Amino acid sequence: MSELTSALLTGAIALAVVLHLAWLARASRNRASAARAADEASIRAVIPDAVDVSDGAAGVATWAGSWNGERAQVRTIVDTLATRKLPTRWLSVSITEPVAVPGIFDMMMRPGSPTTFSNFDHLEHTLPKTTALPAEAVLRTDRRGVAFPQDLIAAYAGVFAEGRAKELLITPKGVRIIWLLAQADRVRYGVFRQAAFVDARLDPALLEELVEAASSLRHAINRRERQAA
Repeated sequence: MSELTSALLTGAIALAVVLHLAWLARASRNRASAARAADEASIRAVIPDAVDVSDGAAGVATWAGSWNGERAQVRTIVDTLATRKLPTRWLSVSITEPVAVPGIFDMMMRPGSPTTFSNFDHLEHTLPKTTALPAEAVLRTDRRGVAFPQDLIAAYAGVFAEGRAKELLITPKGVRIIWLLAQADRVRYGVFRQAAFVDARLDPALLEELVEAASSLRHAINRRERQAA
């Protein structure tokens, strides 16, 4: 084989590789765009006035709107911390309205490695826990010596009976629930280091259940506070 032929063959192979990589990148962008559009459709089925307010953070998409007259926020988060075996996709659902609590109440299920969606690890004070709350839960707060209506919280925390509920955060500014949507496909991530989520569809019924749970808990806490006043 002549040097010219060899050079042409090498160039052709290199061009083919570049074109293939470009095709893969374009296909990946198209899939991501379609998945985001599907998420938005699911969110608007529950929160019709939801608007995409994402700030460009990698792996995070945020929508804000109103549900039954209350401000609501929905966020999807891809957690790729190196300490995790597989990347994880989380759903964050919040009611961002005032709550009558004396500080931050953070209930984390099976806390282990740090997460990108929570400040749980930065809260200094661990709370004693009522037996009505899940056995796997750990409670933390930002203030020493404060009390929270744990009996009431337990009564409205039914979604945490399912293994996918991860965190319940209650602050004076609102209520948030974190839910596990999916873990990355093990084979694809192991071979290509791509965080591909096979079954991460955002179900409107699930979304409505979580929004309603957050809203109902907020109303229950505020109602008890008014009755005690």
